[in-house]
Amino acid sequence: MPYEFTEHGLAVREAVAQFMREHVYPSEETYYAQLADLGPDGHPAVLDVLKSKALQRNLWNLFLPDLQPGDPGIRLSNLDYAPISEMLGAVPFASEALNCAAPDTGNMEILNLYGSDRVKERWLTPLLEGEIRSAFSMTEPDVASSDAANIGLTMERDGDSYVLNGRKWFSSGARSERCKVLIVMGRSNPTAARHRQHSMIVVPKDTPGVSLGMDPHVFGYSEAGGHPEVIYRDVRVPADNLLGEEGGGFAIGQARLGPGRIHHCMRSIGVAERALGLMVTRSLERTTFGSSLAHKGVIQDWIAESRIEIDMAREYVLHAAQLMDTVGNKSAAAEIAGIKVAIPSMALKVVDRAIQVHGAAGVTQFFPLAQMYAGLRTLRLADGPDEVHKMTIARREILRHHPGFRMDPSAAPRQ
Repeated sequence: MPYEFTEHGLAVREAVAQFMREHVYPSEETYYAQLADLGPDGHPAVLDVLKSKALQRNLWNLFLPDLQPGDPGIRLSNLDYAPISEMLGAVPFASEALNCAAPDTGNMEILNLYGSDRVKERWLTPLLEGEIRSAFSMTEPDVASSDAANIGLTMERDGDSYVLNGRKWFSSGARSERCKVLIVMGRSNPTAARHRQHSMIVVPKDTPGVSLGMDPHVFGYSEAGGHPEVIYRDVRVPADNLLGEEGGGFAIGQARLGPGRIHHCMRSIGVAERALGLMVTRSLERTTFGSSLAHKGVIQDWIAESRIEIDMAREYVLHAAQLMDTVGNKSAAAEIAGIKVAIPSMALKVVDRAIQVHGAAGVTQFFPLAQMYAGLRTLRLADGPDEVHKMTIARREILRHHPGFRMDPSAAPRQ
């Protein structure tokens, strides 16, 4: 199937590529030096310099450009944005430099779609302007949160407020001082149908009763803003902070995760491309047994396999992106699930080969490969583990052969 990128999308893509070459890549050394001085929760000053330059060039909120003040209304399609996500994925802080970083992207989308006018003014506007960061508070430490029906944080209506009690964790970025607001999913309607029991609500981080607990590290890495536990004890927020309707949390969550999975996957392809480049460079620089690593047959095999796998993965993601644009997220659910399984696993293989070519240095902090590996391995759990996405794919395949199939065996019609 041919992919038809728009002229606007192609122009933005070239502008982002130029910005990466001229500003982002040359800033990497400065960024990490500043971060080392500030600690993992710090905010390197060079990032604000990059954000200012990106804003001047209108390379800002590209995932949702029609929300920009004065924007002419030309919105990038999922297909147009996919290659841009790939470029940004090659440098961990590039997405934030263009105000296109998770979890803010998904949070801004649902604030725009489901927030009240007051909520939009108070929280969406500063997020769009890059003045603050946000966190998404869904995963819980005591249950398997891949099944949203397990979520136990309670949201009880009390007059003009909701009162929240419970614990979350992996609320990525919540430890940062720049994180000012959380979007929280909780159980508001415990007796309702399975997928109507939960709601989402906006909670300012400084609300009384909100506190941070344990701070899990990912394979030993402490990332900016962390992935902390967030504890909610009798947290009272206005009912107007509710996103959408009561009981609509599951549907909102599904709407949020579709585009986000495209972004994650394309960024992962960017990581894989960078790892392949590092692998090739290392193979040309190092010699063993009288010749460079690039002369070794096994290394050439790894390079070729990586090139093939990356290109195949990119086509899969572009296919899913085009389906989202043409038939909608719901109809493209199986393809979205498929890329979420395939792409991180592919990128992990490429990074693993690159580590092997680098030898002992590949697992140290002196090269980015170990941290790439940690992030990609974690992505096989984020936004739902591989196994849940495979259930979506398998169910569609089974339904093609047996339209009466039901996931609940007790609900299946007798043969």
